[in-house]
Amino acid sequence: MTEGAERIRRIVHVDMDAFYASVEQRDDPALRGRPVAVGGIQRGVVAAASYEARRFGVRSAMPSMRAMRLCPDLIFVKPRFDVYRAVSQQIREIFADYTPLIEPLSLDEAYLDLTDHLEGRTATRIAQEIRARIREVTGLTASAGVSYNKFLAKLASDQRKPDGLFVIPPEAGAEFVQSLPIGRFHGVGPATAARMQAHGIETGADLLRQSLEFLTARFGKSGQFYWNIARGIDHREVRPDRIRKSIGAENTYFEDLRRIEDAEAALAPLAEKVWRHADKAGRQGRTVTLKVKYGDFRQITRARSLAQPLRDQAAILAIACELLAPVFADPHGVRLLGITLSGLELRGQGEPPPQQLGLFDQA
Repeated sequence: MTEGAERIRRIVHVDMDAFYASVEQRDDPALRGRPVAVGGIQRGVVAAASYEARRFGVRSAMPSMRAMRLCPDLIFVKPRFDVYRAVSQQIREIFADYTPLIEPLSLDEAYLDLTDHLEGRTATRIAQEIRARIREVTGLTASAGVSYNKFLAKLASDQRKPDGLFVIPPEAGAEFVQSLPIGRFHGVGPATAARMQAHGIETGADLLRQSLEFLTARFGKSGQFYWNIARGIDHREVRPDRIRKSIGAENTYFEDLRRIEDAEAALAPLAEKVWRHADKAGRQGRTVTLKVKYGDFRQITRARSLAQPLRDQAAILAIACELLAPVFADPHGVRLLGITLSGLELRGQGEPPPQQLGLFDQA
């Protein structure tokens, strides 16, 4: 390597295939080969869908009743997060045999930096070994992407799902990005994708044609990130100490909410989404923050913190409703609601005393 040349990193993104649903099919032979959704039927959402269910259009975060309409034979299974966390720990232990630089994104996916831990092997070969060991130890399949940065490694892991491996070498990174639709980019959500499309940016090639000045003027600090990824550039490091500070969800309503009963009902799916993401990440939190935007675009937040971490989505919803009651009445109505859970810690670090949160226990 010449002096001043940038070192080429070896990054692997490992993503378990339909993780929750696959665990359920593994543990119950009667579910194998059948469309399975993890979640609740009544007033619930799909937390995970098997590949058999996905063929009918069933996806995670989809309302359960809609999923049933798409796939009448869909089998719903109650989540077993304790089992998912135990399997996730087995997988993390496999990762640790190859590198200490592991950045978990959730229970079922993580980045690994193998740059200084190849020991005479290629990153592709190690990714193959990891996938084989995951299958041997857990009976589950994983897909992996290998590249020279995090952005491309994550894109690569989606290319040959399920049970696939895909490599994007340095000389192919920029070209690979140009061929993809904007909606496939990790870091470009639906709202941002819609804004980009309004400016005629449909693909990576379209993004590449935009100047840095154009992108920063329209997307602020994120403009630099978008300019970089259009060129296959991502300088973010794999951070084993990465700690998520909060988990939130919000929704803007087509018609302003004017009855508190409607607003409380609208908070329920937000609390469910926040709890689902916290559970998936193996986290629990102590502070609930409610965000309210009125019809005239005024915005307020209210928060409440507890001494012990909240233990279920009903607790999150109960606090959000209590925070909502004194601020709901407004002649302009409510156009947006949001819930954020913060004060996060690893699940199990601060279990509440038996009667600490009895107010929130479900019958």
